[in-house]
Amino acid sequence: MDATRPLPPPIPTGLRGRCPHCGEGHMFDGFLTFRPSCEVCGQDFSGFNAGDGPAFFVMSIVGIVVVGLALWMEITYEPAIWIHAVVAGTLSIGLSLAIIRPLKGVLAALQFANKAEQGRFR
Repeated sequence: MDATRPLPPPIPTGLRGRCPHCGEGHMFDGFLTFRPSCEVCGQDFSGFNAGDGPAFFVMSIVGIVVVGLALWMEITYEPAIWIHAVVAGTLSIGLSLAIIRPLKGVLAALQFANKAEQGRFR
């Protein structure tokens, strides 16, 4: 990659799971496992570590959505407790699985763009 070319924007790049250096290669090898390196530009991903950040954001977002929906359902329809359990369980698992990977990608891309752990990324 040309050294004068600017880095791609980290948030859309991370949401798509693309390499934060070139924006073309893939960041993930599995569902949540980082590749060893980018297949396009060769950027080393071994220093990438999003830590517990994605899990925290997933718990916060999913918790707000599920509790808000449960309150609305209870006030509006007063459903049986088993309906609450089915809706909350399904929504919690589904939303968690849907947003964990994009959030992990965004946090890794933001770390890269902001040169977190300076010596490890470039």
